[in-house]
Amino acid sequence: MAVLVTRPHPDDEATANALRARGFGVLQAPMLRFAAVPFQDDADARYGAVIVTSANALRAIEPQLKGSRLLELPLFAVGEHTASAARSAGFGQVIAAKGDAAALRELVLAAVKSKQLKGGSTLLYLAGADLARDLAGELGEKGFTVVTHTTYRMIPVPSLPREVCDAFVANEVEAVLHYSRRSARAFLDAARTGGLEISALALPQYCISSAVASILRDAGATQVTVAASTDENALFEALGRALRP
Repeated sequence: MAVLVTRPHPDDEATANALRARGFGVLQAPMLRFAAVPFQDDADARYGAVIVTSANALRAIEPQLKGSRLLELPLFAVGEHTASAARSAGFGQVIAAKGDAAALRELVLAAVKSKQLKGGSTLLYLAGADLARDLAGELGEKGFTVVTHTTYRMIPVPSLPREVCDAFVANEVEAVLHYSRRSARAFLDAARTGGLEISALALPQYCISSAVASILRDAGATQVTVAASTDENALFEALGRALRP
């Protein structure tokens, strides 16, 4: 029996290895494909800080960051995973929120109160093409100017890998892990295309947030569990409580 990881590559590899270390069998079906978007820094722009809601935004431009003035700016990351990617890319001052865009917004506002950041600063938002929340608009309402640069897009994968389809048919999948609303939708679409929707929805679904869980519930899944907080360790804990290897 195996847990199906739908997270995009390369993060799916880290998740798969962590699950195997915990004794789980693993199958991988990345449901979104990463594609970088050309990025060019505006040398005339003056930013007070950088904000990032996904490690992919940094992966997309990391080759262009060597020696960049942006590395000298404080960077506010949505969570520890993204913060780690920022440090790897060369940012020296990285401040991590607790896992979602709302927490990131509050972190930026708190930085103004603590004098880490000047109120009304211009913020550079390195983002994906599809955003679940209007973080730039919310910060704009608080007096910031937010310049959004799209650095990547995630493209839905239309079908499940053959080995995963075979595992569904053989009843060898015991649970599915979901990390985003878009990847959850892509999984459902791929399962439907492969004639596996009923089998897929009958399985326990483990979601990193209630927003992700709503996609599965709306599609008809009845065994949906939400992590206690929006981080992978909490997701693993929920999985481990139900499916002890």
